[in-house]
Amino acid sequence: MGAKFGIGQAVRRAEDRRFVAGSGRYVGDIVLPGMAHAVVVYSQHAHGMIRSIDTSRASAMPGVIAVLTGADAVADGIGGLPPYFMPADSGGPPGYRTIRPILVADRVRCIGDRIAVVIAESERQARDAAAAIDVDIAPLPAVVSPDAAAAPGAPLVWDDCPGNACFTLAFGDVAATEAAFARAAHVVALTIHNNRISANSIEPRCAVGCFDPATAGFVLHTSSQNPHGVRKVLAQSVLHVPENDIRVISPDVGGGFGMKADAYPEDAIVLWAARRLGRPVKWVGTRSEALMGDNHGRDQTADAALALDEHGRALGLRLTARHALGAYVASATVAPITFAMRMLPGVYDIPAVAVRTTATFTNCSPTGPYRGAGRPEACFALERLMDMAARAIGIDRVDIRRRNLISADQMPYTTAVGVTYDSGDFGAMMDRCLSLADWSGFPERQRQTEAKGWLRGRAVTSYLESAGVFNDRMELRFDPEGNVTILAGTHSHGQGHATVFPQLIHEWLGLPYDKIKYIQGDTDKVAFGRGTYAARSSMLAGTALHAAAQDAIAKGRTMAAQLLDADIDDIMFADGQYSVGQGNRTIGFADVVKAFYRPIGVPGGLSLGLTTIGTAGGQSPNFPNGAHVCEVEVDPATGAIHIDRYVVVDDVGRILNPMICEGQIVGGIAQGLGQALLEAIVYDPDSGQLLSGSFSDYGMPRPDTMPLHIESELAEIPCKTNVLGVKGVGESGTIAAPPTLVNAVLDALWPLGVTDIAMPLTPARVWTAIDQASKRGAA
Repeated sequence: MGAKFGIGQAVRRAEDRRFVAGSGRYVGDIVLPGMAHAVVVYSQHAHGMIRSIDTSRASAMPGVIAVLTGADAVADGIGGLPPYFMPADSGGPPGYRTIRPILVADRVRCIGDRIAVVIAESERQARDAAAAIDVDIAPLPAVVSPDAAAAPGAPLVWDDCPGNACFTLAFGDVAATEAAFARAAHVVALTIHNNRISANSIEPRCAVGCFDPATAGFVLHTSSQNPHGVRKVLAQSVLHVPENDIRVISPDVGGGFGMKADAYPEDAIVLWAARRLGRPVKWVGTRSEALMGDNHGRDQTADAALALDEHGRALGLRLTARHALGAYVASATVAPITFAMRMLPGVYDIPAVAVRTTATFTNCSPTGPYRGAGRPEACFALERLMDMAARAIGIDRVDIRRRNLISADQMPYTTAVGVTYDSGDFGAMMDRCLSLADWSGFPERQRQTEAKGWLRGRAVTSYLESAGVFNDRMELRFDPEGNVTILAGTHSHGQGHATVFPQLIHEWLGLPYDKIKYIQGDTDKVAFGRGTYAARSSMLAGTALHAAAQDAIAKGRTMAAQLLDADIDDIMFADGQYSVGQGNRTIGFADVVKAFYRPIGVPGGLSLGLTTIGTAGGQSPNFPNGAHVCEVEVDPATGAIHIDRYVVVDDVGRILNPMICEGQIVGGIAQGLGQALLEAIVYDPDSGQLLSGSFSDYGMPRPDTMPLHIESELAEIPCKTNVLGVKGVGESGTIAAPPTLVNAVLDALWPLGVTDIAMPLTPARVWTAIDQASKRGAA
């Protein structure tokens, strides 16, 4: 209906007013009467046996209320954190399941294993006491990379897990792929590494735990993007209580990126401590504790190869990967490993594919989903191979992609690993991106760059995302004044749900936008939900919300028939109004809602009051896609990289709010460029010590890392597998940014003989690659 605040409008985010004004409410802002403060003691050894933990000095210090260790957790019957799922849960290999202790009692397996907690009257007192705990650990040999962990005779992270191999997954047809390579005119191959990175959300993780002895009920305030999932794990696996004995409240959350989708030991610690002490307990993580103890992302090494015919058409694709799990199978870490293989063919028509990966334990913090969750790893391998193939065969990088792109008339298209794309025009996305980037004007810009002694390079990437997993639930609760509250099973922590979901209801029901309330993140208010991750909310929550709205319209039609004294079959609904046929007897939706609250006269078959529930399943995901173009300048004297221009075109299906879509895309690009240029969690290979434990050592993208302007354009090719036609957007930017940046830099350095640089492309690494190529050329 073209509503001012409806679908497709660039409505400003309703949440931003309170955030900009400093009135957001985060877990760190919560202060409760009688609240104590917890500080966790973390292992400083990557691997070792705990000989003893002497807490006597700490216990005697001012303000200290209690000191708890792993032995106390065992004595109290406190359980550990299991994997959210394993390959065996969906018919795959069994794998090696781990349980992550809340506090380790015997053997530490990574820097950051939790081994004790101090609870005191103030955080400062707790930190002073934590420093006084004497921990005696007998060191054991450690391994920090999957290749080292898989080497013969390598130290075992778990004694009964041979070769540190948790599980191996494989997809595709090995025989067909080997036959394709046998008849290929050209084969290109490379080994790549996706560097281990940290989410580094603006808000570090925090938790406040409460316990009411009268009801035996717990309340957990936590910075989580999946409150119902946290409740389930804590109830079933850790505290061993019914789920309805735990209320989880996740208020404003300052970023999550997948890292906050899980329960952490600290969530359990504050609840356990609150029950023991009879008072609320608060824990707030520091930035260094986050870099050490949060789940990390990526950390995959892969050998990839592409077989092509004499014309540059892909015949087969092969990849063998080693994916680092860290010390535990944490949360949903199986998901990125799976996506990294299933999404490997990307946007290209490749008839034979064989992919295989081994998930390997290392003495490091666990890895888990991080924005993109496997799709960036797949795209990086494929797009690096495409550029290599173009150079090896001697054809243009754009041409080789055009020859291999899946065409729009091939839709629906099923890849060689069994993923079916419903819609998309990949060639059109790439062509539009090239046009916006003025690809043909590159030679003149290159001359200008070379005139100042720098080098210029460019790259184009076509990418594909898989979005929308699992099912979810949305509820509409109407009040006696005709207003409505959305109770969301998803969780917004930067995505703008409090803006976009009311846009949908405004469009469908015609209710005033400012009368639509949004509630999330409280398991006592929202009956059930699966949280937000994997670019799932627009499709699953949107589809569920549509079902709830249609149910409200249907129930309202019965009431409207009574109010308008008409047969229900004659009642029509459009633009927020019920009418009798094409006549002039009408009544607004809000007035119909009010009638549900009359003290008498509610028609038979209708309940007193109006509440509707909609659900949506994730059996058919959607596939956002698009193209990126990047041009860089490189100073060969210093290795410095300047991104001169960055252009992106994204097919997001039906556009719900273009401003929010573009914000998500640009934010994802920033994170992808951060991985490509600066970010890396680094452990010492001998001791397993964390070498990047603060922002002094871990490189974060800053304004001067980014281009001055990212030109973003949205394309609207509706998805065919959901009623809204939407495709996800939250993860897209991270997928194509790393290969686009790396290929652009390598294009600039190709004349110098530089053919590969491992991420992150820091100035030191770039300069070293140039220096080594120069020495090879002089030899």
